[in-house]
Order: sequence, then structure tokens, then C-alpha cells
Amino acid sequence: MNQLNGKRVAILAADGYEQSELDEPMKALRDNGADVDVISPEAGSIQGLKGMDKGDSVEVDVTLADADPSDYDALVIPGGHFNPDTLRADDDALAFTRTMVSGGKPVAAICHGPWVLADADVLNGRTITSVPNIRRDIERAGATWRDEAVVVDQGLITSRTPEDLPAFCAKLVDEVGEGRHGAAAA
Repeated sequence: MNQLNGKRVAILAADGYEQSELDEPMKALRDNGADVDVISPEAGSIQGLKGMDKGDSVEVDVTLADADPSDYDALVIPGGHFNPDTLRADDDALAFTRTMVSGGKPVAAICHGPWVLADADVLNGRTITSVPNIRRDIERAGATWRDEAVVVDQGLITSRTPEDLPAFCAKLVDEVGEGRHGAAAA
């Protein structure tokens, strides 16, 4: 299938991303014709984890300083314990995320990835899911939290854990194919 031909998707990640939560969405997007760039605060490569064990590394395509949200049709934020914790403390990562959400572009986050959405202050009035242990952070950010495999709220796609990746990837492809939604009030 090539339903995403002409679409360009950013995957925002740093060291400590959960490997399956980057690899599987990237594969699903590319298998459907999208161009995908890994964006990170630092150039070079970033280290993935499989749970708490060292996984593979992935090359960074574009540094965050050089990334322009207007070049992308969608954003994916993988989880893992360390990746979102690093990104949510990075003002450039938060600004990039905020711009994508406010532009009505599909934004997908899984596991601990919604921490970035919370700190980007884009969750007020939204309905999402995440790994259950960050539920209170999500609710404090103004969102309604659901314990479901995948939740879609006007182009905001969220899932709980790697076990939800099949549903997450399917909805991600659908939403990227659908394109922009009404600009969200951030």
C-alpha cells in the first residue's frame, strides 16, 4: 500500500526510547509510503532500550535545532522511561510538539510519550491514554484518561504499552492518511 505517498512524518526521540515503539510505527508508516525522519536534540545516533535492556541504536536524520514543523505532516513520540523524560525538559521539543498539535496535524504518543504532550501544555480538554503510571500527570494536564488500547481525539493518537502497537500503528496510518484536523486549542 502507498496510501501515505507524499506524507512526511517526524519521530521525535532521544536516548532511552523503547525500541519497539519507534521501530514498529516507523515500519508501518514507511510500508504505507510515508517518508520518516528521526528527529532528536543531538546529532549522530540514539540508543534504544528493550524494556530496561540495551537495544539497537537508530541514526538521527535531523537535529531538533534544524527541524521545522512546517516540513512535516505528522509527529510520533515513542515512549520508554528515559526518552520522554528527556524530551519534556527540552524547550525545543515542547515547542515542536506544540506547533504540530496546534496546527491540527496528527500527533501520536505511546506509553510514557504523553509526558511530552502534558509538558507541552496541549492536553487540556482532550481524551487520551498512556501507560497507567503517568495517568495522574495526564489528568493534571487537563486531559481525560482512558484505559484503552488506543484512543483517538481529533488527530491525537495515544496508546498504553508495546502490546497496543498493532492498534496504535493502524490508527496512526489512518490518521496520517486523513491529514489535518481542525486546529486544536492548546
